[in-house]
Amino acid sequence: MADGVRFVSAGALSVLAILLFIGLIILLIPLLVLGVIGAAFTKLGFSWITAIAVVLLMLFGSYVNIPLYRFKRDMVRVAPDTTAVFGSGSPWAADPVWETVVSLNLGGAVLPVCISLYLLYQAVSITSTSLLVPVGAGILIVALITFVSTRPVPGVGLRVPLLMPALTALLMGMLLFGGAGIPATVVAFVSGTIGTLLGGNIARLNCIRDLDVPELSIGGAGTFSAIFICCILPALIA
Repeated sequence: MADGVRFVSAGALSVLAILLFIGLIILLIPLLVLGVIGAAFTKLGFSWITAIAVVLLMLFGSYVNIPLYRFKRDMVRVAPDTTAVFGSGSPWAADPVWETVVSLNLGGAVLPVCISLYLLYQAVSITSTSLLVPVGAGILIVALITFVSTRPVPGVGLRVPLLMPALTALLMGMLLFGGAGIPATVVAFVSGTIGTLLGGNIARLNCIRDLDVPELSIGGAGTFSAIFICCILPALIA
């Protein structure tokens, strides 16, 4: 003990116990989050095994991009010793030097759309209620709000707001069907996923030539998190 401060040396067993405890926490947190998300999917009508499988497929599928098409952007280079502003600059070449690949994300586009169609079919079969009009209205409103709030970021891509599409879809489901239930849940789910893809990505494809990005993934980076929340939040009114 020096200056009123006591130094205690921990044994090897104590250090090992602390490391095991930290490792256990690191392991349990993802499992807890996965369980919560899986519970949300079970409220949408999936079994526990199917719900966990769907969640894992979406998470791992977010790393899989399916190329659709590509285009090249013409960039004109100007010699550094000339002044293009005053008309004395002369271009070196007009060859295509930048290529952008437009792709479809498996976890953020393909799977959510497939799940949306499945839930829509199941809801119509169970409730015998036509959901085409409310779903169409929900998709349109979510797409418009997402389109307005999405930010094209040069060098990065399209940034869709994280919570706004899901909250808008949830509100649409509640308003169109007066609260909760299977129809409201399905309207919120389908409106959120498809509306976000349409308004945040597909309707913005005309501006990607100016973003200087090598790849734009529909439902991928910048959009996947918003889509994923759109898949979970409707469980609140299930």
